[in-house]
Amino acid sequence: MSIMDKKELKVNAIKDGTVIDHIPASNLFKVISILGLDKIKNQITFGTNLESKRLGQKAIIKISDMFFEDEDINKIALVAPQAKLNIIKDYTVVEKRIVEVPDRIIGIAKCVNPKCITNHEYVVTKFTVVSKDIVALKCHYCEKITDQNNLEII
Repeated sequence: MSIMDKKELKVNAIKDGTVIDHIPASNLFKVISILGLDKIKNQITFGTNLESKRLGQKAIIKISDMFFEDEDINKIALVAPQAKLNIIKDYTVVEKRIVEVPDRIIGIAKCVNPKCITNHEYVVTKFTVVSKDIVALKCHYCEKITDQNNLEII
């Protein structure tokens, strides 16, 4: 057995920040985009196509010195409804949060109906969540259903 066979890749723990785990691997870059992580200077580590018993393939993101407000967590829930957030302080997990899709979504997603008033006038979008497992939203104004595959975060 050569030395190369024993090599390990290790990802350093973060001192303070947030770990977002159990992201569907195919949605990793959606999460990065909707949270604006591609525009920040904080240290970010991510991995994708990691083995997961629940998801098959999952992704994980570690962000140093960043904590998220409820609105951002709701955005995560729309594209990664089974995600889990670990809040890290001084290298210790001080809080675990399960991301949950709320019953109502306001001002986060765009209606897919091109004729909807929200796409022509300055009207804040409002949706009722009709499915949380495979996210589906019903527009308050035109009643069109936007499913997870057509969901656009604004």
